[in-house]
Amino acid sequence: MMAKHLRLSALPGWLPSPSAAHPSLPLLQATMAEFSQKQRKQHGGEGLGSVVDFLLANARLVLGVSGAAVLGIATLAVKRLLDRATSPRDEDDSKGDGWKELSLLRATSHRQPQPPPAALSQPIPLVSPPPSAPVEPTHSQKTPTPQLSSPAPLRLTFQEKLLAFERNCVVIPEAHVTLVKQLAGDIALELQAYLRSKFPELPFGALVPGGPLYEGLQAGAAEHVRLLAPLELEPGLWSLVPGMDTVAREPRCWAVRRTQLEFHPRGRSPWDRFLVGGYLSSRVLLELLRKALAASVNWPAIGSLLGCLIRPSVASEELLLEIQHECLEFTLAVLLVVPGASTDDRLLLAWPLEGLAANLWLQDLYPVEAACLRALDDRDAGTRRRLLLLLRGVFRGHPALVRLGWSHLTQVVLHLGKEEVVWTEEALGDRFLQALEFLVGSLEQASLPCHFNTNVNLLGSFREEEIDDIGYILYSGLQVPESLL
Repeated sequence: MMAKHLRLSALPGWLPSPSAAHPSLPLLQATMAEFSQKQRKQHGGEGLGSVVDFLLANARLVLGVSGAAVLGIATLAVKRLLDRATSPRDEDDSKGDGWKELSLLRATSHRQPQPPPAALSQPIPLVSPPPSAPVEPTHSQKTPTPQLSSPAPLRLTFQEKLLAFERNCVVIPEAHVTLVKQLAGDIALELQAYLRSKFPELPFGALVPGGPLYEGLQAGAAEHVRLLAPLELEPGLWSLVPGMDTVAREPRCWAVRRTQLEFHPRGRSPWDRFLVGGYLSSRVLLELLRKALAASVNWPAIGSLLGCLIRPSVASEELLLEIQHECLEFTLAVLLVVPGASTDDRLLLAWPLEGLAANLWLQDLYPVEAACLRALDDRDAGTRRRLLLLLRGVFRGHPALVRLGWSHLTQVVLHLGKEEVVWTEEALGDRFLQALEFLVGSLEQASLPCHFNTNVNLLGSFREEEIDDIGYILYSGLQVPESLL
């Protein structure tokens, strides 16, 4: 039906204002009242659907041609929702289709004019009752006991609530950040010493902790740190092949191919033992290091030395170390990387992939994403990184929304970041809602193109029911944004 594909958000002012009374409104009210009386005398049970049909049939007489068209679109969407509510359906189907059809009714009415938001550094003024004029007591009267009137409740704007959420739930205590960095650095030194003693023939580079926590881009808690373990490959013996040029046809990945075999046969490089079909296999390397971390490293002794508990995660295919300290808990992800393997310093990760891409290397976009955010924010007094932290802090508290990780939200902010809009603290609430609208539109299309490679769809691995769950929550959040905080 044509109404299903019409986006009412593109029609400014499509709903009439309550204060703007239509000249024919009394006639419409009288007609509806007469129809309601007739319906009460009947016992057929057509119910609300008949009211909707009658309203559509008489709208042209009451509102005219243009008014009937607008009313017809809105009423049709409401009727479809009422029909769904009164008809027996599976719970999953009703939720899965509902958020998409609710988008027919998306309008800008949820953004009501509000007073200018308070800045983060400005205190919120308390509302106090106006002082009354003093009354001189007479000799025959006693001075009455002053009555303390309670102040009127504060009505905070969404902007003010968002800034309060940022202070309470997004900012990480500096003491936690310092402690995590210290533990991660000590564990990196211990693991580096183990690798050099266990595999002296493999030239691993210096292990370096990093990631969003180190650049102030992690929200809520210092719960995840990246530990890069670089592979030092011999120059001239290795080259990169785009994943689209391999049988896997994977745009996110690259293959590391062994070259110069006619002059430097196999065995000349210590990494040749990990070749599969002439390519350096990320999966074989992951399996080697996973077994070593789980069985060979004396983590209890290292943890006792550092004052914490360290356990390798056996439930994940990634190389994860779970660290528990009396003050906090966090995960240390050990990432085997091929750094600077091409002229543009592309960073490749050994990642657990499936199918034909199992032996390929996943391109790590974090360095270029973080650099692009910094460059955009440095051009003005922008708040793109703060917006990313707010989105991350909000989404990590919802079981469904947490599926949208750091990379997804970074891409959303980058897509919005180059638009010619205001990027100040006062506009943070508007940018937050704009990001939600962008995500809902992307979920409707099941497509979120990568900012740096449009061939990569960041939603490509999501199942249909996952997209429906996320879309339903985000659309509901657009109607009442405070419910997400």
